[in-house]
Amino acid sequence: QGLTIKHALESLGYEKLGEVRIGKLITLKLDMKDKKAAEGRIDEMCKKLLANPIIEDYKFSIKEV
Repeated sequence: QGLTIKHALESLGYEKLGEVRIGKLITLKLDMKDKKAAEGRIDEMCKKLLANPIIEDYKFSIKEV
């Protein structure tokens, strides 16, 4: 997707583009006190549903509120 967008922008006259990446951001709120357990739960959700690890990379961060 990023390469396609890059080529389209270049065809519109936008030059000197480096890498173009297209992505998505997902925000989850969990009611968990154990950070390690939360990390494991989020990683599991990403692998099972939220990301396609075959064609996508993903990362996550945890903020306590």
